[in-house]
Amino acid sequence: MALTGRAALLAALGSIPVGILEPSWTGILAVDGPLALACVCDYALAAPVRRLLLTRSGDTSTRLGETADVTLTITNPSRRPLRARVRDAWPPSSWEPGTEVEASRHRLTVPPGERRRVTTRLRPTRRGDRQADRVTIRSYGPLGLFSRQGTHRLPWTVRVLPPFTSRKHLPSKLARLRELDGRTSMLTRGEGTEFDSLREYVPGDDTRSIDWRATARQSAVAVRTWRPERDRHILLVLDTGRTSAGRVGDAPRLDASMDAALLLAALASRAGDRVDLLAYDRRVRALVQGRSAGHLLPSLVGAMATIEQELVETDARGLTSTVLRAAPRRSLIVLLTTLDAAPVEQGLLPVLPQLTQRHTVLVASVADPHIARMAKARGTVDAVYEAAAAAQAQNERRRTAEQLRRHGVVVVDALPEDVAPALADAYLALKAAGRL
Repeated sequence: MALTGRAALLAALGSIPVGILEPSWTGILAVDGPLALACVCDYALAAPVRRLLLTRSGDTSTRLGETADVTLTITNPSRRPLRARVRDAWPPSSWEPGTEVEASRHRLTVPPGERRRVTTRLRPTRRGDRQADRVTIRSYGPLGLFSRQGTHRLPWTVRVLPPFTSRKHLPSKLARLRELDGRTSMLTRGEGTEFDSLREYVPGDDTRSIDWRATARQSAVAVRTWRPERDRHILLVLDTGRTSAGRVGDAPRLDASMDAALLLAALASRAGDRVDLLAYDRRVRALVQGRSAGHLLPSLVGAMATIEQELVETDARGLTSTVLRAAPRRSLIVLLTTLDAAPVEQGLLPVLPQLTQRHTVLVASVADPHIARMAKARGTVDAVYEAAAAAQAQNERRRTAEQLRRHGVVVVDALPEDVAPALADAYLALKAAGRL
């Protein structure tokens, strides 16, 4: 007796794994035998997934906030055309929220023996390495009733670098540097600067800069011009402890510190100074030393890309000893950390004399813009209380900064968007004063 209806379809599909059927297969189980046979044929004519050959190509790095294109090449070695949906899986932070489905899923058709390419466009929302997970392919028959499905492991890594948004300030800082460097009419004189050239005296020049021997050899009064010393050593120190994890605006405090460090590194390398980087909390997280000016920024952004803030208290003594080993000679130590009272008073201040007796120390900190907004709040009782709390927090930061200044430390305390240019200005001021 011939089977009909549901029994006929079950018999026809007996060799097909249920897991690869479309979600709507239960509706098909109610049909007669001819359609069941069509479904079986549709499944049989779907191109096999396991035999597909996959390769990747494309970007291996991008800056945070920018895009990276990774191309997937699919080769169909079978005799059946491939009609497929492809999901190229990456970590959720590889896209902005809500865009993953559109960006990671593709439709394509690959004739027998040919290849096709699909491109996945990433837009990462975090620094670090984004690694591809797996490629899932669902191959359909010509009727689209049933499909084969399989996955392929295809490793690929895209490194997400710091965005370096403060580079927009670099031209103006370089113009100021050229003034200090004697490349314009504004020349400086100060302790520790290098002799540059002689020029004729003009009213208003410092009489201490008159070169009397040169004046005796010519008819006009000659004055010496000076320029800041070159080949100074600058050590950028990123505090990656728990205080760097606090969010200021839309990003962790550490990201704003990195941006400021990159601007200072770019400026100092143009000034002819040597720049190194140390990231530390309870151990060394990154160390960049001995890079030439041309390789400095790529080395720094590459090292910073994978640095993450650690939820541990920074070991100030360990940091100090590591700094002294990394900078055995007189240097400018730029410590990007917090100005919160407890970490500074209990951690940094007791060991600070070990640094200041040998080096010039500059502490840069990122202020919280939310506290700045609270300080301006008025109009309601709650707003007044918030303003009072913000004013108290700001006063504590000012007291902490003053304690550091009494130890001879230069302090920069600014909002996230202002800390990078403020740090660059502090560096130029030290240059102008001959303290480097």
